[in-house]
Amino acid sequence: MSDVVRTQTAPAPVGAYPHARRVGNLLFLSGVGPREPHTNRIPGNVYDVEGRLMSYDIEQQCRQVFANVRAVLEASGARWEDLVDVTVFLTDMSHDFPTYNRLYADYFKGVDACRTTLGITSLPTPIAIELKCIAALPPATN
Repeated sequence: MSDVVRTQTAPAPVGAYPHARRVGNLLFLSGVGPREPHTNRIPGNVYDVEGRLMSYDIEQQCRQVFANVRAVLEASGARWEDLVDVTVFLTDMSHDFPTYNRLYADYFKGVDACRTTLGITSLPTPIAIELKCIAALPPATN
């Protein structure tokens, strides 16, 4: 069984892919960033008059990306507690990791998901964090 998940409760993907895909009892989320649903605004980003990114707030972006992951999970019939693996991409590991790690500990309290955090040079849009998640679900009933 394979089901594609698309939802209006999370920001639209920035490419030709679904929010998630269920294969058997596993749910694979596409990369989820911190854009706000319906507006595509990136919380905490500050731009100059010419539209260049001047600064960002990693705490605001973390809170939004966690909310977006939750929205995709719920649209898929999953719960936060179903997460089994989380891969996190940060564009400024040395600066942002302490804040992200503190918030992660709060949001993931009681969730025993495996986690990998990678420092990367950039993401396709002016975001500082993106999550790639896998959840384990109970068998689907038809």
